[in-house]
Amino acid sequence: MGAGMTRLLVTGFEPFGGDAVNPSELVAAALHGQTLHGGGQRATVVAQRLPCAFGVAQRVLAGAIEEFQPAVVLSLGLAAGRAGLTPERVAVNLADARIADNAGAQPCDRPVAPEGPAAYFTTLPVKAMVAAMRSAGAPAELSLSAGSFVCNEIFYALMHTLALRTGAARCRAGFMHLPLLPAQAQGPAGVWPSVALDLQVAAVSAALAAVLAHEADITAAGGSIA
Repeated sequence: MGAGMTRLLVTGFEPFGGDAVNPSELVAAALHGQTLHGGGQRATVVAQRLPCAFGVAQRVLAGAIEEFQPAVVLSLGLAAGRAGLTPERVAVNLADARIADNAGAQPCDRPVAPEGPAAYFTTLPVKAMVAAMRSAGAPAELSLSAGSFVCNEIFYALMHTLALRTGAARCRAGFMHLPLLPAQAQGPAGVWPSVALDLQVAAVSAALAAVLAHEADITAAGGSIA
């Protein structure tokens, strides 16, 4: 990678909740080293694996931002049960875990950052990203709720970290949930929605190209809390 190359930092989580794999980690790893183009811009993807652990994931992400100095950060996570790829619009200052994380922590009604605001909006063009992923043949929808597990915590911590930066280059950032892979889709409650890995990789690549192409988001209706 050239010294002057713009970087896109893509993060994915390690497996959690008994799963052997996490599509977010696999998608991030598949994109690592790729050069993407959009709107006359080009940038190279660097990937970072995050632990599925409250607090620890924040520190790993902050270290990756410091190391790579990216122009864009897109964190990825798994949302079992969702039928498509869902960029998140807002992160809330709440950690309230339904299950324990991989370190055994299960916070309840705790702020992510006690001194932080109630919420942060993404600075990525999420509606343009949804349109690009649909054009790539993938199911995609804008999400209005990132939940309150480690995914929401890392999304909030990401935006809070960037909001507190001074004297640094502007960095746009956000979070996207991914669906299960087909191999994960058979569960005790029946067959869950899933999307093949190669299509997920192509969709996230298209979404990142849309980020490069769009400083401002497009105007389009959409958004779900499911």
